[in-house]
Amino acid sequence: MIPELSKLFKNKQPSAIRLAQIEFTKRYDNVKVIDVAIGNVSLPMHPLMIKRFREINEYSSPFKEGIVKYTTTVGLAETNRAFLNIIGSSDLDTSKLYSQITDGASAAMELVILGVGGEPGKKEKPILLIDASYTNYKSLAKRVGRYTISTTRQLGNDGKFTLPDLNEIERKIIENKPSALIVIPYDNPTGHFYTHEVMISLAKLCVKHNLWFISDEAYRELFYLNEKTSSIWGINEEEVPGISGRRISLESSSKVWNACGLRIGALVTDNYEFHKKAVAEYTANLCSSAIGQYVFGALAHASKEELNQWYSQQREYYQNLMEKTTAELKRELPELIVSSPDSSIYSVVDIRNIDPNFNSKDFVLYCSREGKVMLNGEDTTLLIAPMDEFYHVEENEKNPGNTQMRIAYVAMPEEMEKVPILFSTLLKKYLVSKER
Repeated sequence: MIPELSKLFKNKQPSAIRLAQIEFTKRYDNVKVIDVAIGNVSLPMHPLMIKRFREINEYSSPFKEGIVKYTTTVGLAETNRAFLNIIGSSDLDTSKLYSQITDGASAAMELVILGVGGEPGKKEKPILLIDASYTNYKSLAKRVGRYTISTTRQLGNDGKFTLPDLNEIERKIIENKPSALIVIPYDNPTGHFYTHEVMISLAKLCVKHNLWFISDEAYRELFYLNEKTSSIWGINEEEVPGISGRRISLESSSKVWNACGLRIGALVTDNYEFHKKAVAEYTANLCSSAIGQYVFGALAHASKEELNQWYSQQREYYQNLMEKTTAELKRELPELIVSSPDSSIYSVVDIRNIDPNFNSKDFVLYCSREGKVMLNGEDTTLLIAPMDEFYHVEENEKNPGNTQMRIAYVAMPEEMEKVPILFSTLLKKYLVSKER
C-alpha cells in the first residue's frame, strides 16, 4: 500500500496549452510536428539581452567566477528598472509605481490571486475574468484554493470578439461581489484588443464597486490597429477619479522580448502596501533566477527610441504573419471562423459553422496521437490548443470552446506557411473518420 495523492493531484489533468505536446511525445512514428499550441516564441531576444547573455563569463559579469548567489526577493534593482523603463517607453507615467521580479508572469499571477482573492476554500470575494480567459488564471486559483467567476465575450461570424455589455459585467459584479477584475488588453487567447476607452469604462466599474483592477500586459505594444497603446498605466485620475492605488500589472520577458525560457516577470503596482506584502509572501520563493534577471536587466539601459524601434519591428513581423495565415485559413476552409488578428500573437478558429457538434479537444488529441499529412515528402502533424478550458461554464451550459481552438504564431514563417493546409487536411481527415 502506498500513500494517497492529494485531491488536487488525483483530479489534475494537463493544461489545454500543454496537452497536445504531452500527447505527441508518446508517438514513435517519426512524424514531423509544427507546434502552435504553446506561445513559445522562436525569435531572438533583444540585442542588448543577447549581448549580456554572451558576455556572462566576461570580466564585467557578476558570474565571471562561476558564483551564482541569491538576489534579494524583490529582485535586482537594475531588473526592476528595466521593467519600469519599458513601461515608460510607451509614454506611461512610472513615477509612483513599485516593481518586484517574479519567476515569469505566471508567478506574478499566483501572487495576485493570493493577494486580492478571498479566504482559502471560501467562495466569497472571487476574481472576475472575461472569457475566453487565459486558462492558467483558473488553474492557479484552484491550486491556492481561491475562486474565479467569468463573464463571456462573443465571437461573431466576422471574426470579431465583442466584450459583454457593461451592464452585464456590472450585474455579475453586483451578484457575485468579486474582489478584483483581471483583463488582458492585448488578449491571450483571443487576439482581442482593449482600447483605452474600454479600459477607462472597466476602470470606472472597479472604482464604483471597489475592486482591484489587474491588467496582464505581457503583450503590451503588440497591436495591429490604428489605435494608441492601451495600458492600465495610461488611465489617470482625471479620467477615472479613484483609480490610483487599486492598479496592478503583470509584466513578462517572454513575449515582446522573445525570452520565454528566461522565466523573468514582474508584478507592478501603484499600491505600496500591496507591493510590500507581495514581496513578503514571495520570500518563500527566495528569489527569481539571478542569471535571468541579469540578462533582462540590460533593458534598463535601452533608450526610448531603441525600445520603440523594437516594438515597431515586432509588430511588423507578427502582423504580416498573422494576416497571411488567417487569409489562407479562410481560403482553405471558407466556413471557418478565424478571429481578427488585432493584437497579441494568437488567433481563435471556430468550427461551429462546419460542425456545430465538434469536439475541439478530441480533434487536438487526434492530431497529436495519430493524425498526419504527407507534406513536402514528410509525414507532418499540427499541435494546437483546444479552447474548452478557456471558458467557465455552469453545468448543462454549452461551452463555446467545444468548437474553438487557439493557434499561436510562434513557429518560424516557413513553418507557419504550412499551418493552413495542415489544419484543413487534418480536419477533413478527422471529420471523415468520425463518420465511420
